[in-house]
Amino acid sequence: MPQLLFFGIVAAVGVIGYRAFVREAERVSARVRRAEKEQETGAAGTLLKDEETGEYRVIRPDE
Repeated sequence: MPQLLFFGIVAAVGVIGYRAFVREAERVSARVRRAEKEQETGAAGTLLKDEETGEYRVIRPDE
């Protein structure tokens, strides 16, 4: 019985770790795609419209 509990915990940690890895990989891929697009167009940044004010602002790389 303890072995079953141990393997259950190991499997749960594996699933959680895999999901975190996929989430991080998607975030990094989106950042790379945005940087590639900026380089192709020669833009200095990406603009994002603020829904409350209606104004545009530059997205910083850490966002």
